[in-house]
Amino acid sequence: MRQIFPAAGPEIGPVPPAGARRDGGPAVTALAALYAYPDIPAGAAPWLRASMVASVDGAASLAGRSGGLSGPADRLVFSVLRSLADVIVVGAGTARAEGYRPVRDGEVWAPLRAARAPVPPIAVVTGRLGLNDDAPLLAGTASGARTIVLTTEAAPAARRARVARHADVIVAGRDAVSPAEAVDALAARGYRRVLVEGGPALLGQVSAAGLLDEVCLTVSPVLEGGHAGRILTAPASPGAAGGLRLAHVLEDRGFLLCRYLRAR
Repeated sequence: MRQIFPAAGPEIGPVPPAGARRDGGPAVTALAALYAYPDIPAGAAPWLRASMVASVDGAASLAGRSGGLSGPADRLVFSVLRSLADVIVVGAGTARAEGYRPVRDGEVWAPLRAARAPVPPIAVVTGRLGLNDDAPLLAGTASGARTIVLTTEAAPAARRARVARHADVIVAGRDAVSPAEAVDALAARGYRRVLVEGGPALLGQVSAAGLLDEVCLTVSPVLEGGHAGRILTAPASPGAAGGLRLAHVLEDRGFLLCRYLRAR
């Protein structure tokens, strides 16, 4: 893996083998520096980062899953982004399609979790609590990272109570989950470095609310050629959609790993 923008740099280092989660060597150290969250002053708004992958022709999935577009370098950056985050936010549809479960100790880089819980919790967004009680995301356990469920007043009270046996339930909206209320609720719990992993509808809502600070996008050297959607689905009112500026580009075996920051 190497940096090709803003200036060609030395090799970042070989991608460490799967399961090597103690320190990861120079590659993980370099990536942690490249993707470090900015300093967030006390009282400032949380920083929201999106992590997505797309094919060359713009598809957000292959055979129904984003994982089909991934590769070793993308999976490494994915693990570093998760390690740096305080909380991982995902829509219920993506959680079901991708088989989400709580993050395990061996899936993050321990040195990047200093002074925090061993793993970040998953916060799943679901307006009507359309989650399976037996799904690993609710039934599984995590070391210090109980799953968070962001839902609405419209969700049946009995259903909310049942889900609360397995997860921390937060009401963040009346008929639909409000991205602003959800982010405020997470910030109140100390989660200020937020990683949004999709799906496209949730990412569109976060962007339209003016909350998205950066997008980490991997361009996969694949032509999907089907009917897969894009990484972002705009809501009816595009709202705060705006420009981005390119912070860096990494390249590995044809994959382009791009970091974009919101133009301010």
